[in-house]
Amino acid sequence: MKCKINRNAAKVLKDMLNSQEAEGKMIRVIITQNHGDHGHYDVVLDTPTEHDEIIETDKDIKVLLDTREPLLDGVWIQYFYVPQEGFFITNPSTGFLEK
Repeated sequence: MKCKINRNAAKVLKDMLNSQEAEGKMIRVIITQNHGDHGHYDVVLDTPTEHDEIIETDKDIKVLLDTREPLLDGVWIQYFYVPQEGFFITNPSTGFLEK
């Protein structure tokens, strides 16, 4: 499985990981709605399960992806400040929708 993170997202995710509520947890990408050929994605703090693959990104952030969800393979986590601040998570190989 693969996961890419842009520089802005890495900064925000590292801040999340440094929060008190993140103790012992990692970043997980989840699918909030599955439409068969594409999904709506989000990021949460969570702990690994037996179905997870831990992806080491080029931004030194480990991301949990559930191997049972093919729509997670190849996700790209981006963070933008304009026009509206927030995550924009896509999967170029399957289609995309933002958080």
